[in-house]
Amino acid sequence: MYFSNSSTITKIILLGFQNLQNFKICFLLLLLIMYCVTVCGNLLIIVVVSSSRLLHSPMYFFLTLLSFSDFLLTSIIAPNMLHVVLYEGTSVSFIGCLIQFYLYVASEALECLLLAVMSYDRYQAICHPLHYTSIMTFTFCKKAVLLCWVMMFGGVLNLSLLMNQLQFCGPNIIDHFFCDFDPILELSCSDTFIMKIEDMILATPFALCPFTVIMVSYAYIISGILKIPSVIGRQKTFSTCSSHLTVVSLYYGSIICIYLFPNSENVKKILSLFYTTVTPLLNPMIYSLRNRDIKQKFKRLIKKCLWIFK
Repeated sequence: MYFSNSSTITKIILLGFQNLQNFKICFLLLLLIMYCVTVCGNLLIIVVVSSSRLLHSPMYFFLTLLSFSDFLLTSIIAPNMLHVVLYEGTSVSFIGCLIQFYLYVASEALECLLLAVMSYDRYQAICHPLHYTSIMTFTFCKKAVLLCWVMMFGGVLNLSLLMNQLQFCGPNIIDHFFCDFDPILELSCSDTFIMKIEDMILATPFALCPFTVIMVSYAYIISGILKIPSVIGRQKTFSTCSSHLTVVSLYYGSIICIYLFPNSENVKKILSLFYTTVTPLLNPMIYSLRNRDIKQKFKRLIKKCLWIFK
């Protein structure tokens, strides 16, 4: 890529996790196992839901898309991160770094929007059960998902157009394990004030608004649950949304902590590792272990596979 100041950055050096020393192999094996389990877990949820007609409902439809988003996120970050840990740093092309950043932003934006849509689905199911089927129709679900994808592509396109206007004079070293927004801006010799303003503007539709929708939805959900006279009824009703609430808490909790510690690189790395690697790993476990329907369909799928192999 050629810049107007006649300087060229062809490679980016990712430092990753320095000073692992004797823990490098253990950490590498842990990340590799987590990556394999994450990919298998999310793909398994997609296969189980897609292969069962009884699971063709709005909640499971959004769950498969969330699993796809988690699969996309971990596939963007984890393989290169394994290379970074193994060689204690690595180099990537500048174009490849930008592509990783755009795909990362796209998957993060899609996940935030999907979590908001899923919270709205739980709100309708718990607070308006008699009108749920008439409101959460398949047409409505397709339109909601289409809107999420359009917003995601629009946001990434806008960010990429502004990023391409920047000049990058060096240095070419990023003290991180993937190409994130702030580390990339630090490599630019242009005025990045507009980019930072744009980042704050895009945070409104992709982070603040979804988080507000989730909080308002669960405020109504909790209010509706408390009105149920029976304790068993309250527990059963809350169990239908507890998995989603757990996922939301893990995901947004790590993101909020990053903004609370803006100047600590080590804390940023740990929290970034959490929501790019640990959260996609935990999501399929949370939904499968706390969902009776998915566990039953998973057991049937295993039995069918064993019968075929026999």
